[in-house]
Amino acid sequence: MPASFEEAMAELAQLVTQMEMGQLPLEASVAAYQRGSELVKYCALQLDKVEAQVKILEGDMLKPFTDDDGADEAAR
Repeated sequence: MPASFEEAMAELAQLVTQMEMGQLPLEASVAAYQRGSELVKYCALQLDKVEAQVKILEGDMLKPFTDDDGADEAAR
């Protein structure tokens, strides 16, 4: 597995570039697709973890955005 989200994204970008060039042999293309799928799953898992951490940190502080000048309140 990659050492970090950023490393996974860089490897994924490199794989996509190689596949888009269309110069990989069939077996290499299949291997690149498989590795890319693993990297996408890894990145999605990392994003889910970060989202969960943010929700915990913010707790009940999550609320809709409103203007600081109270314009939203006056419109109601």
